[in-house]
Amino acid sequence: MYKEYKPNMAPKKNPMPSQDPKVRAHNFKEVAEGYTAEMAIDEAKRCLGCPNKPCVAHCPVNINIPDFVHEVALGNFEKAYEIISESSSLPAVCGRVCPQETQCEMKCTRGLRPGSEPVAIGRLERFVADWHNANFKGEIKKPTPNGHKVAVIGSGPSGLTCAGDLAKKGYDVTVFEALHLAGGVLVYGIPEFRLPKSIVQKEVDGLKALGVKVETNMVIGRVITIDELLKEYHFEAVFIGSGAGLPRFLGIPGENLKGVYSANEYLTRTNLMKAYRDDSDTPIEHAKNVAVVGGGNVAMDAARCALRLGAEHVYIVYRRSLEELPARKEEVEHAMEEGVDFQLLNNPVELIGDKETGLVAKMKVEKMELGEPDASGRRRPVGTGEYREIEVDCVIDAIGTTPNPLIKHTTEGLETNSHGCIITKGESGLTSRDHVYAGGDAVTGAATVILAMGAGKHAAKAIDEELMGNK
Repeated sequence: MYKEYKPNMAPKKNPMPSQDPKVRAHNFKEVAEGYTAEMAIDEAKRCLGCPNKPCVAHCPVNINIPDFVHEVALGNFEKAYEIISESSSLPAVCGRVCPQETQCEMKCTRGLRPGSEPVAIGRLERFVADWHNANFKGEIKKPTPNGHKVAVIGSGPSGLTCAGDLAKKGYDVTVFEALHLAGGVLVYGIPEFRLPKSIVQKEVDGLKALGVKVETNMVIGRVITIDELLKEYHFEAVFIGSGAGLPRFLGIPGENLKGVYSANEYLTRTNLMKAYRDDSDTPIEHAKNVAVVGGGNVAMDAARCALRLGAEHVYIVYRRSLEELPARKEEVEHAMEEGVDFQLLNNPVELIGDKETGLVAKMKVEKMELGEPDASGRRRPVGTGEYREIEVDCVIDAIGTTPNPLIKHTTEGLETNSHGCIITKGESGLTSRDHVYAGGDAVTGAATVILAMGAGKHAAKAIDEELMGNK
């Protein structure tokens, strides 16, 4: 039973302290500054402690949200962290980038009352994780080895979650990462101002303290194949969490012009390779007029990076209306506050270059209007035949990604669908190959961090059941 305290009946969340938009648009420091202890306790007291816990059922990793929030309300921050850690290996990450508004917070009973907002579950998770990272002085105890060995391909959210859950059960886990730094999309895709890389490194270090080994610069399918991992290196199971890093392009005339990037390349140069720093050797376009095509979180990230790299005008070019934007509401609001210009109901049809330099100079767009809903439930954009041109010297395509086909092509019998995504058997993540599991964006295509974590968690459970004979 919960201990008693005076509840906070305020209808609105405690606001998140943040950098001023005019200041933050010119630096890469984290935008949201986090709750103080007093704010966190006050916010936690808004929780009603519902006995049926609807928020938990809508968390992909099933964090015991009411219990951890209750401990925050009592000021027991380390206890709150222990509760979160029972379900999540990346609480400091999830507290920053998880779309709580469409998951746990969407089902919060407080938010269902007229004029009331849900409890700020994500902000409290971030506070608890940050408090632990700043104050915990103890040692992480390694579990007793169980004698079984598992390989994890990819150190993004699904791979790290799978590795963490297995390590806690005593498995000998090795994570193989293609890049030179662990973290996957958390380090190459999400900007510093949304997710500081020191936070990701602390989460990775916590897994290493549990005994997880991380091998970087290991491109599976080139350096080692999955068959070699199983047969020559004697791993008993393999989890593929290699993500969806192959960019998609518009397929319109002019996309081969100089100054046209995929969002993956632009963000990787900026985030992983620190192109924004004065001492960086990584080249990147410091353009004046940047158009970002797309309406998701990646598009918002690219647009806001372009501002911070010195662009005078940054446009989001999106073929639907504001209501159909798939990006998180908070990210859209932050982009607008910082001065990003939303060119909605516009569809790029051609990029026009400067004949002397070969650089992109203009984007030709068609004005759109919304028709009937399509298969996604969003209203379908329909061309009007009305065209105009936007002056640009940099274009960034942020219209989605697909899995890299390398693992498919080097692993006999691994089935994929028409989009190149690995086919699995239900939540277990088992693929068409015995002892080979997969999850996250490699299976679903580009999705959210928390959904990838959920897939890693389910796969870890299935691997444990297979290897320990608990089916």
